[in-house]
Amino acid sequence: MEVLLKQLKTAYPTLGFQAGPTFAWSAATNRIIYNKAVENTDTVAMWSLLHEAGHALLEHQDYESDFELVQLEVAAWEKAKKLGRKLGYKIDPNHIEDCLDTYRDWLYQRSTCPTCLNFSLQKDNRTYECFNCGTVWHVSQSRMCRPYRRKQKETLLRESL
Repeated sequence: MEVLLKQLKTAYPTLGFQAGPTFAWSAATNRIIYNKAVENTDTVAMWSLLHEAGHALLEHQDYESDFELVQLEVAAWEKAKKLGRKLGYKIDPNHIEDCLDTYRDWLYQRSTCPTCLNFSLQKDNRTYECFNCGTVWHVSQSRMCRPYRRKQKETLLRESL
């Protein structure tokens, strides 16, 4: 891990790094946060660091929709694979797919209509509307929490009639 961190700092001196409890890209501080507590031989940790460096190098900022977040994650993994090859690391494609599956599952849960279970479209960053039955529901802004779907009062009233 320390070797990879040194390689990244040397190859990309404009990237900022900060030790923290997990791996993340902070667009607000323009820093890659990495877990310094992991063992130097932890392969998954090195892949995570490459992934977050991918976000940084692609200058990912904010996203407008859940689908856009998934696209950013795919792009960061693609960049991480190229970066890894350049620095002598190969990321297991199964690991990448497992990581992306968590986002795909998250998106599927958030976008599934609580009334008819149809896959639906996002209207804004917190609202979905089912094009099948018209149900409108709100989701949390956080991508880290369990997806709860709360129906709007108008939909609940319409269902009770």
